Amino acid sequence: MTIHTIGTHPVAIGKNPERSREHNRRVVLDVVRRHGSLGRAHIAKLTQLTAQAVANIVDELAGEGLLMEMGRLKSGRGQPPIQFAVNPEGGATIGVEIAADHMVTVALDLSGGLRAKRITPLKDTTPEHILPAFAAELAAVMELVGAKLLGTGVVMPGPFEIDGMTSVGPTTLPGWAGLDAAQALSEACGHAVIVENDATAAAVGERLFGAGLAISNFCMIYFGVGIGLGIIQDGAPYRGAFGNAGEIGHVTVVPKGRPCPSCGQLGCLEGYVSAYVLKEKLSCVGISDTEFSDLEKLHADRHPVVEEWIDEAATYLGPMVAMLENILDPQTVILGGALPDAIIEDIVARMGNLPTSVASRRQRDLPRVLRGQTGQLTAALGAAALPLFDMVTPKLETSLAVPTDISA
Repeated sequence: MTIHTIGTHPVAIGKNPERSREHNRRVVLDVVRRHGSLGRAHIAKLTQLTAQAVANIVDELAGEGLLMEMGRLKSGRGQPPIQFAVNPEGGATIGVEIAADHMVTVALDLSGGLRAKRITPLKDTTPEHILPAFAAELAAVMELVGAKLLGTGVVMPGPFEIDGMTSVGPTTLPGWAGLDAAQALSEACGHAVIVENDATAAAVGERLFGAGLAISNFCMIYFGVGIGLGIIQDGAPYRGAFGNAGEIGHVTVVPKGRPCPSCGQLGCLEGYVSAYVLKEKLSCVGISDTEFSDLEKLHADRHPVVEEWIDEAATYLGPMVAMLENILDPQTVILGGALPDAIIEDIVARMGNLPTSVASRRQRDLPRVLRGQTGQLTAALGAAALPLFDMVTPKLETSLAVPTDISA
């Protein structure tokens, strides 16, 4: 695999041997998706594949309905080149977020356009209740979309299969310990399902559709019911050896501090800055069963409990950002998830001057912290993006960023 750089952006390059055909298909789809539409010669230039290889792949993808002709681009002399774009009607992927208090289901077309969404509150998250509810939601969304199903992704709160930290407490899913979630969900709906950690999937969603679109190395602090971290490294998600990379919710931030709502340890980050803790604080003053819209209104009214929680969250997340920068050296850290944008913006603003880290450079292309752009649908979009990611992006370890100036 070869990686070339144009400006500051690494570019995924195709490989010409026939044995790399599947990889080359992903490279071509990725380049076309990111640029909107391209001619064969321009695809060959950007991917460094031969003109014949590109012609064969483009014809093949068009024949499968994954690419479509967009007419000829008006240019100078000679016959104008035919432009190709990703065909939105080529199929759909479905993503489902199963959280501790809700289920979000979305459908994306092949170009990444949102075709359907459903948000359902959950009172019971045991497998006996979730599996039939999941199958029903999936069937309802598939009927709304009416396109060929290319894959289904499901995200659930981690960590996975860790003694004392799995299926325990209000930020996790009870009854799932020891159960093969992918197999159970696949059997429930009748086709293969990809299962991913919610924070990792959220980072994938932000990478493909949000603030991380042109950023090949970033961390995403994800507010679910608890709190987690998704890591995008060289354009692809970093999962760790067992799929649990980024479990920052159980990093001790206050020695001998509050009991963690999930693992019972003292002083975990999740016990101070999670959405669950915010809702618990509101419940203590008589405001219970708060939904997303309720939090928006309480924040707009500057409710003292919300204000206090934001101050505390900013206090603990500032040092966490600096620690992530020192360990992973990302281009930026993105905050997002199941909290209103205005609350996340306030957290970022109240962090103030962040602790000094390796990111404390005078010349930066990006701020050290950004708010995510995919909002409440972040994890579900990431879930739907998982099969899309596998289909339209190179699988080998490489950056997926390509230059935005197609005249380069």
